[in-house]
Amino acid sequence: METIVLGVQPRAITKNGAAKLRSNGQVPGVIYHKGEETVPVSINEIALEKLVHSPESHIIDLQFPDGEVKRSVIKDVQFDPVSDRIIHTDFQLFSADEVVELEVPVSVSGNSIGVEKGGKLLISHHSLTLKGRPDDMPDHLVIDISALEIGHAIHVREIPMDNYPGLTILDDPYTPVITVQGAKNEAEETAVAAESAS
Repeated sequence: METIVLGVQPRAITKNGAAKLRSNGQVPGVIYHKGEETVPVSINEIALEKLVHSPESHIIDLQFPDGEVKRSVIKDVQFDPVSDRIIHTDFQLFSADEVVELEVPVSVSGNSIGVEKGGKLLISHHSLTLKGRPDDMPDHLVIDISALEIGHAIHVREIPMDNYPGLTILDDPYTPVITVQGAKNEAEETAVAAESAS
C-alpha cells in the first residue's frame, strides 16, 4: 500500500475555532492512539480532499512543522450535509507490528462468463474492511470474476485470501460483493408479449 505524506498543524481548541479554520481552507481533525492523549490538528483542505477522494487506500505519514512524522490511517471523515465539504477527520496512529482495521477498495480481474453471455456486472460493495498489519495491506483487494455466471454472486466468504497472507475480511461472510445480473429471461419476455397482445 502506498504511503502519502500529509502536513498537519497542531491547533488549540477554542470557541468558533473550527469555523475559522474552515473559512481559511483548513480542516480540523484529531490524531489518536490507544493509551495516548488525543492531539487536535488542522490539515489543508485541498490536500485532504485529494486523499479522501482517491480510489485507493493509503498509509499516511503525518508531518508536523518541527519535522516529526507519525504514521497513521484515516479512521473517520465527516462531511457537511449540504456542501459535502470535509468538516472533520480522525487519524489513528499505529506502530509497525500493530494490527489495524482498514477499508480497502475492491477491484476485479478476468472476464466473467456471465457478462460475455450478456449479463451485467454489479459491484455492491466497493470496499471491504481488512484486519492485519499495515505493511501487508494492498492498494486494492483484487477479486477474480472469470467463473461468475449470470445470476450468481461472489460473497465475502468466497473471496480467496491466498494472495493476502495475514489479512482477514471483517465484513459479514454472507454479504454479496459482486453479482452478474441477467436480462429478462425468456419466460418473462413471453409473458409480457402475451399480456401486450391481449
